[in-house]
Amino acid sequence: MDRKCTIIGVAGGTGSGKTTVAKQLVKRIGNDQVKIIAHDSYYLDRSTLPPEEREDINYDHPDAFDRILFHRHLGELAEGRGIDCPIYDYNTHTRSKKAIRIDPCKVLIIEGILVLQDEEAREKMDVKLYVETDADIRLARRLRRDCQERGRTLESVMKQYFEVVRPMHLQYVEPTKKFADLIIPEGGHNQVAMDIIASKINLMLHPPQTPAR
Repeated sequence: MDRKCTIIGVAGGTGSGKTTVAKQLVKRIGNDQVKIIAHDSYYLDRSTLPPEEREDINYDHPDAFDRILFHRHLGELAEGRGIDCPIYDYNTHTRSKKAIRIDPCKVLIIEGILVLQDEEAREKMDVKLYVETDADIRLARRLRRDCQERGRTLESVMKQYFEVVRPMHLQYVEPTKKFADLIIPEGGHNQVAMDIIASKINLMLHPPQTPAR
């Protein structure tokens, strides 16, 4: 396949700082060259199920994702074609009828807890990163996000974390560290790691020219 796009996977537990890493890389590489896609956008549409059944689905399991669409979109972007990325509504657990247009780009960053668990997606990645952050910090960040941005109660977030999120992290997320090219402690706040990764990506985009003989 004629690769026209460098693909970077950013994995790590919930609240680890994956989005911050992605944004830091965009800042260093250049906004005009990079697009970011959240793996969460590819949750399966649950609109055919009653709301109470949607609430009981394990969204931290690999089977919660629409792998077929996700793989197709990665392939199209890798070949230099744009896509219509789905929009997922966390409050209703359904997919919007609208989509976000992602034009062809030189660098695509995919961030999500399970992006390195997906073997077919992993094979399309040029750089694989894992963001490692202490569990208590990740929990605090998830509590703040879900309560402030997604209208959840403290009790519901804690219940979901200990019954689903933490077990799934230990079973599916943390083991994917072995697939990472680089493990980043402290995520986007690790300036040394961000500089090294950005330098590597820029070198891939602009390889040194061999002098003519």
